[in-house]
Amino acid sequence: MFKELLPYLNKWFEQADIRGYSIPDSYGTEHLKGHTDKSSGVPSSFKLDAVFNEFVERMKLNYPFHHPEYAGQMLKPPHPVAWLAYSMAMSVNTNNHALDGGPPTSEMEKEVVAQIAAMFGYDDAFLGHLTSGGTVANLEALWVAKNLHPEKPVLFSTASHYTHKRMCDVLGVESRAVSLAEDDDFEVRMRAELKNAGTLVVTMGTTGLGVIEPLDKLIPLCREAGVRIHVDAAYGGFFKLLEDTGLLSPEPWQLLHKADSIVIDPHKHGLQPYGCGCVLFKDPAVGRFYKHDSPYTYFSSDELHLGEITLECSRAGAAAAALWFTLRCFGLEKSSPFALMLGDCLKAARDFSNRMIKSASFELFEEPETDIVTYFPKAGSSAEISRLSRTLFNDTMQQGRSSLYLSLFNVEAADFRKRFPQIIITQAETSVTILRSVFMKPSHLEFTAEMESRLKASLERIKR
Repeated sequence: MFKELLPYLNKWFEQADIRGYSIPDSYGTEHLKGHTDKSSGVPSSFKLDAVFNEFVERMKLNYPFHHPEYAGQMLKPPHPVAWLAYSMAMSVNTNNHALDGGPPTSEMEKEVVAQIAAMFGYDDAFLGHLTSGGTVANLEALWVAKNLHPEKPVLFSTASHYTHKRMCDVLGVESRAVSLAEDDDFEVRMRAELKNAGTLVVTMGTTGLGVIEPLDKLIPLCREAGVRIHVDAAYGGFFKLLEDTGLLSPEPWQLLHKADSIVIDPHKHGLQPYGCGCVLFKDPAVGRFYKHDSPYTYFSSDELHLGEITLECSRAGAAAAALWFTLRCFGLEKSSPFALMLGDCLKAARDFSNRMIKSASFELFEEPETDIVTYFPKAGSSAEISRLSRTLFNDTMQQGRSSLYLSLFNVEAADFRKRFPQIIITQAETSVTILRSVFMKPSHLEFTAEMESRLKASLERIKR
């Protein structure tokens, strides 16, 4: 499909009109004469061919992210329409820091951020913008948390992304990891943990297991304790569109609008190229913490310049353009093609997990809540499970066009022992290594049977 869109790139360069100017045919590089063809600034054909061929050779070392055989990390190429829009906008290279740097793409950013806020159930009075990714988006949310409660700690779950601890360290904020598992003493334990806390981070789609933390159970406890809630939905946020499908438990998703801030990454499940994150604040009054002045920007318009409400300065307008183009093509409604693609990812994960449950060779570690499935080869000891998992991880990648690309996940030995008491774990072992697959592409739905077959073949090979 990428190649099918190439004519639109040609149309763009033929029709682009930037306040009466076309995109020039030359780069204005007279001093490069002798090194370039004509006066275009393009390297000579001999040089360009050589560098292109070198580039092609070096890119061969990537993994096949486009294909269902790749089910390792949270990696997939952008949708071709996002690539097209990014390529077109990048030729202008707008900067969404100020309206001076890109009025159209700044407006596109405001529009797509409003769409995302509406998806979560925020009303029109919110504050938000795109970022270069979830790390910066979470940094901004934690920075606001610090400004609101400078003397109070930030809490996050033991399963949360490691960025929260790192960003709290950067900000000089006291932080603490707590278990958000719904055990028998959940409410009593959480009331004690929340005492004197400032903000609790709740993850909607942990990056290890894809777990949806119990936002619906935590909101009343946090309100009772006067604790803010920040939702890290960098990975799982777009699954909000599937809350009524029966593919996931709807209760946590139905209360997202009650969160004080939310982070989501369009460059994960939003079909976008890196880097595209987003941070939203329910109360627009937190914009006061961003207030600053600049002696050389913000003069071209009295309208809001996005740099006035961001910590990042220069930000690619092309990222906003690509997301805007994508949402205009596919929509962001629960019945949209966008939602249908996400649904196929969840269905693929469910189908594969059911195959692991029925398998004589593999064991499911945990029922998936999103599209991440964890499993392991059956064996009598955790040491053998770890050995086989690591060997499978390497062997499946060495089979040419019949390869698989998986990932590994280290489980704490104590947690593994609770789940599988029949498996021998020595006292010296602190963790067990298992297999992990991320079904991020709709094409995975028709690949699960083949994936199981290749896994079995690999296990048989390494056991010979």
